Amino acid sequence: MCSHWVVLVFCCLGQLCADQSLKPQIAVPQLATNNPTLTTVTLEKPFCMFDSSLSPNKSYVIYLYAMKESASAISFWVTDNNSKPLDSTFQQTSGGQLGPYKAALFDVPNCASPPKLAHVGDVNKVSDVLKQYLFRVGDDATCLYDPNFLAVCNPPLTPDTTYRFKYVLVDSTEGFMKDQTLWSDPIKTRRVKLALKIDTSPGRRSGGMIVITSILSVLMFLLLAGLLASVFSAVMGSEDSSAEKRNMSQTIQPSEPRPQLNSE
Repeated sequence: MCSHWVVLVFCCLGQLCADQSLKPQIAVPQLATNNPTLTTVTLEKPFCMFDSSLSPNKSYVIYLYAMKESASAISFWVTDNNSKPLDSTFQQTSGGQLGPYKAALFDVPNCASPPKLAHVGDVNKVSDVLKQYLFRVGDDATCLYDPNFLAVCNPPLTPDTTYRFKYVLVDSTEGFMKDQTLWSDPIKTRRVKLALKIDTSPGRRSGGMIVITSILSVLMFLLLAGLLASVFSAVMGSEDSSAEKRNMSQTIQPSEPRPQLNSE
């Protein structure tokens, strides 16, 4: 188990450190299975991407912007005329349809502090180690409906929809953008499967087989109901016949002759 996770972490480090294309990348399948999902996309954090832009004695944060690919190219900008990053929200952009919205805010990943291999073999710590390198867009299902929520809202994405993502390095002291990545390649969330196309393993029944099975089940129910009705009718008929015979036997019994009185 330990060796397996060691391989995964080395794969993650190799992918993140070697990739200097300066655009968000979807997480490798070894680290994020079932990705994308219907409503989420797991990305690699901008590990070591902004090192050349960091100044000593300065404080920085990372903004993650998301946008539907169908949005207008004019809306690709994530800063205003003063180079300040936009604070556009999911609601204000109709979920990224009208332009990019801020989906996350987190600290700049520290490439000088890789995860400890001793923690990789610990199942209880693996999740925390991976969170240092991965971010899941669309992971908060409640922030839109919580009136007391004040942080950056990261609500679920739309199924069967193509998105693009961008990382922005922000000087948190002055509030200006210091650097940014390119927009990511198009990443599409999964499509909702129709009921007739759902894989019913291990039988792998097709939609036609499911319909036939349903019809046979209904017919079996009707047959069973008819059989019970016939048995009930036969029992009731037998009881009625017995009662009728008893009534007839009582009716045809001979009456005793009455004694006649002699008149004197």
